[in-house]
Amino acid sequence: MFPFELLHSEASAANLLEQVRWREGLQCPRCQSESVIKHGSYRAYQRYLCKDCDRTFNDKTGTIFAHAKIGLDKLLFAYYSFLRFNTSIRQLDAEIDVSYRSIRRRVEQFARTLDAPEISLVGPVEIDEFYVSAGKKGRERDRESRSRGLSKRGRGTYEGDKPPVFTLVDRGSDQRYVVPAKSADEATVRLLLDNRETESLTVYTDGFRAYDPLDEDETFQREPVIHGDGEYVDGDAHVNTCESHASLARRWLSPHRGVSKDKLTAYLRPLQLRRRILRKPGREALTEIVQAVL
Repeated sequence: MFPFELLHSEASAANLLEQVRWREGLQCPRCQSESVIKHGSYRAYQRYLCKDCDRTFNDKTGTIFAHAKIGLDKLLFAYYSFLRFNTSIRQLDAEIDVSYRSIRRRVEQFARTLDAPEISLVGPVEIDEFYVSAGKKGRERDRESRSRGLSKRGRGTYEGDKPPVFTLVDRGSDQRYVVPAKSADEATVRLLLDNRETESLTVYTDGFRAYDPLDEDETFQREPVIHGDGEYVDGDAHVNTCESHASLARRWLSPHRGVSKDKLTAYLRPLQLRRRILRKPGREALTEIVQAVL
């Protein structure tokens, strides 16, 4: 359900921000002092005075909402719609009557603010890779436009505007990760699998050659399924969950009509947060969105 009661005015959105930001106690964002008193108001926001550094602040100070010319209710509407409904920035521009350039800048700032997922593997783990079309969108070219990366079959490269994206599914913790990479090679695979809680990690892969060195490493127990031989499931060995999550990631990127490869990480990072709020009611989901960027 859409949280209309929290977004019908800037005052209601400001009230939500105040509750979420100071849930563990009020403190100065500059000197972290708790010696703070109320000091009037700034538009719909409570204003405070720090008795230690003698400076004033409000609920938006030191956050991504500070100095925004777009109202907080419109910003939260944009973030919620972007995550919950996978709304394109062009559609957000039409819905909240804010220029495309302004809302794009704010949505990209929101995506960059989200914490990078900390990969901690319990195991067993599925790992797979897919390739997306991500070129030089939004930047000046020093040459004529060329054909899109997805028009060519086979595995792509970062330099060829078809960078690899790895999906990892930890069956032990039910965590799923989507990680863009510069290359799909052994070094990248080992880096992704390095942070594990057990000495020996069971890894399910397909027949891609970058996973072959894991067979000779005693810290891994690789169980591959060779798609080229028509093998897709062998007992517990499969990468079907990875492929399912990859399809969700492709669908997540599709409304944006091509993403610059420089911003691919920022656009995929909200996918982690979207999964966390997927089954939560509107008020709870919006609260978690605000918490994620504070």
